[in-house]
Amino acid sequence: MVAIVLVIMLHAAIEPHPIVTEITQAEVWRWWTVNIYNSLARPCVPLFIMLSGSLLLSPSKVEPLGTFFKKRLSRVALPFVFWGVAYFVWRFLVNDEAFAYSSIVQGINTGPYYHFWFLYMLVGLYLITPILRVLVANSERKLLKYFLIVWFLGTAIVPILSLQSSFSIDSNLFVIVGYVGYFLLGEYLKTVKLQTSHLHVFLFIGWISTMAGTYFITAAIGGLSSYFFYDYLSVNVILASIALFMLLRRVPSSWPEKFSNRGKWLIHEIGKNTLPIYLLHVMVLEAFQKGFFGFTISVNTMNPAIEIPLITGLTLFVCLGIVLPLKKIPFVQKLIG
Repeated sequence: MVAIVLVIMLHAAIEPHPIVTEITQAEVWRWWTVNIYNSLARPCVPLFIMLSGSLLLSPSKVEPLGTFFKKRLSRVALPFVFWGVAYFVWRFLVNDEAFAYSSIVQGINTGPYYHFWFLYMLVGLYLITPILRVLVANSERKLLKYFLIVWFLGTAIVPILSLQSSFSIDSNLFVIVGYVGYFLLGEYLKTVKLQTSHLHVFLFIGWISTMAGTYFITAAIGGLSSYFFYDYLSVNVILASIALFMLLRRVPSSWPEKFSNRGKWLIHEIGKNTLPIYLLHVMVLEAFQKGFFGFTISVNTMNPAIEIPLITGLTLFVCLGIVLPLKKIPFVQKLIG
């Protein structure tokens, strides 16, 4: 549940903003507010990946390749097609993009909308899951730790070395890179013991370094380098993601019982419908930002300190209001995820 809320908050915070020609105090305030929300939300995707790894890489998971891929692909194939068509329609009819067959081909190859990259990455992780299951089930902890160290060096440390200097290491030296490290971390962290107070400190350091690092690199270099510390595979985001994942794992399963019946129902439904909410939420966000509901909620028209959490909450509830009735229709349930 936390991961999907953070995803919506992240996409609310990265709403396009007109280029300013004069840096006013109000503009500085807006930039810092967006930077703070953006930084806080960055662990969203790593949380999803680590949770998937925790569930799929457990040594107790033993099943034939055919069974595994049938179960996994049936989970994402139909929703990809359904929502893919929906977002092509959204692009051509709502965003007034000129229709072109090349756009459709490119959309199929790389995703019809910007958040579809997650599904491609997820399928990529599914493809190597059977191999990683064998590794996890038959390896000592030291070997898994070695795997993660090599991943961390190649993924997070090497890019820092070449950030602001001519010094660089050939990327071919490290072949274990990308999101596979988060995937394996989901299983590996199950037995890692750290004090809760230490995890809070690591989370705070990860968040603060994302905010401060983005500020300093924007001021010093600018351009595309400004987004360096926002990268899901940066040192700071890895640190914050691991700490938050371990803290969330310590939340007792009885935690929802502290809420009213409606509260427990809401938590359950959000957790059960993260995929359709993920795929739908961008449309709802843009509908609010474009004023399709009869009013506009946008970072360009409201104080972002209020607007970002407001549109995050409203988008989540509107998505639930759309998804839950559709889930009651048997065939549509399979289509939306």
